[in-house]
Amino acid sequence: MVMGEPRREEYKIQSFDAETQQLLKTALKDPGAVDLDKVANVIVDHSLQDCVFSKEAGRMCYAIIQAESKQAGQSVFRRGLLNRLQQEYQAREQLRARSLQGWVCYVTFICNVFDYLRVRPQQPPWMADSLPPKAQAGLLPTATQPGALVLFLPQVNNMPMMALVNPVYDCLFRLAQPDSLSKEEEVDCLVLQLHRVGEQLEKMNGQRMDELFVLIRDGFLLPTGLSSLAQLLLLEIIEFRAAGWKTTPAAQKYYYSEVSD
Repeated sequence: MVMGEPRREEYKIQSFDAETQQLLKTALKDPGAVDLDKVANVIVDHSLQDCVFSKEAGRMCYAIIQAESKQAGQSVFRRGLLNRLQQEYQAREQLRARSLQGWVCYVTFICNVFDYLRVRPQQPPWMADSLPPKAQAGLLPTATQPGALVLFLPQVNNMPMMALVNPVYDCLFRLAQPDSLSKEEEVDCLVLQLHRVGEQLEKMNGQRMDELFVLIRDGFLLPTGLSSLAQLLLLEIIEFRAAGWKTTPAAQKYYYSEVSD
């Protein structure tokens, strides 16, 4: 980065009003000086309204988490963020019914947060602060109720904490249902998120990825309801995974030429 240029987090702040911009800038530089629960809510609220912002908001969240850890060794922002994500996760069907764009933004955001929080070596001690005793001892916690959002998982054999894995999977499974596959916005979101986090999700739970792609393949074969673009996107992601989560030169040439046409 050239001296004097703003960080990428600061570019994204420009879409907020002046007061909120100042709140977020302070959170990035001096997190102890602001209400971090309010900061978490501001970021989530804006992510649900602005899909462009939701695609990169995870970077901002990770920067605030790192700044708070370095400054005070705490995780107030992280807990607030995950708690708010849990609230939206539990009401995801209502969100989808109310606003398809808001739903797509939410899936984009939770995948983006997962992408930034999933693999960070040498986790600081505060990340284990809220773990129950069994988890701190290295035993995986189990969800206490169906659909519960597991907020914390321990490190095992030096593997990083794997927060949000099941909720992210649940969102992707919802996008692979027939009524979602009939909507290009949801198909596009499904494919984009699998490009972004599919490989890591499969490493964490390969069985669920297999089940997800059964749904995707079945959806691709639907006799009606899929647009030509949706069929193309689903075929591309099927072949992308089959190639080891890589795009072959032939696939690159074929799919990009088809989409541009």
